[in-house]
Amino acid sequence: MRWIYSILLPSILVLLAAGIVYKHKNKATIIKVPPTELAQWYKPDNKRQVWLHNMFKLRREMQAVLFYAEQKDNEHIAKWAQQLNEHYLKIGEMIPSWNKKLDKSALSSIQTNVANQDYPNVIAAVNTLQKSCDSCHDDYQAITALTYRAPDFSSIEITPSLSFNSHMQALSKNVNQIKIASEDGMPDLALSSLTELNNGMNELGETCVNCHKKDRKTYPSEQMNNTLLSLEQNLKTGSLKAQGRDLGTLAVLACARCHGTHRLAFGAKSLLSKEPNLAELLKH
Repeated sequence: MRWIYSILLPSILVLLAAGIVYKHKNKATIIKVPPTELAQWYKPDNKRQVWLHNMFKLRREMQAVLFYAEQKDNEHIAKWAQQLNEHYLKIGEMIPSWNKKLDKSALSSIQTNVANQDYPNVIAAVNTLQKSCDSCHDDYQAITALTYRAPDFSSIEITPSLSFNSHMQALSKNVNQIKIASEDGMPDLALSSLTELNNGMNELGETCVNCHKKDRKTYPSEQMNNTLLSLEQNLKTGSLKAQGRDLGTLAVLACARCHGTHRLAFGAKSLLSKEPNLAELLKH
């Protein structure tokens, strides 16, 4: 009789857990995360983007094998098939736990059919291998890009006593203070806030060049500086409409464009890399 309880009780617990998960399906998303060993093949842990470049090689090699199979060009296809074999197996060398995910049967079929000059079956085998690649990409490509390729602003400082986050909040307050003072007829406050914004943007620009090394003056751009000058003049002598137009243009150029590239990616990265605790899991 005890064996009935040993089966029944776990089954009830599983069904209960499944019911709770289903009930809260609109509050949680299940995401597969890649192995932590993957970090060693990306910057900054590695000097080069080794994993990324291996993926680029595989994409190029699969395209070349398909192309030369369609052309029935055995001289060139053999070279690319050999490179495809090498770089595909390298996935398992770099991440041993992913060895079981590799479709070595499809890879072997490509090599055999290339040797036999059986081009229709080469194409079929490459397509099979592509489906295997796509399956892994569906699970891991987006989360891997967010984890290892999105910018990380968490350790950046504007000065030893001023964090990046505090500086960005100050810039946001400056923008809003200009708008408030402009609408409420306080031109001196609007102009002083503009000066603070200008200085703050230049300070931020000195941080931007740490990543944007080729453009020594990435931020603020010439277009941003021209808009700042126009806004300053309009705060002195222009209409509210002209002031609002310049401030809106500046907000797009100096805030929204960078946020669209960096802030969204960093926010998602921070959210996904956050270690969940029991209290948060119970909360959801």
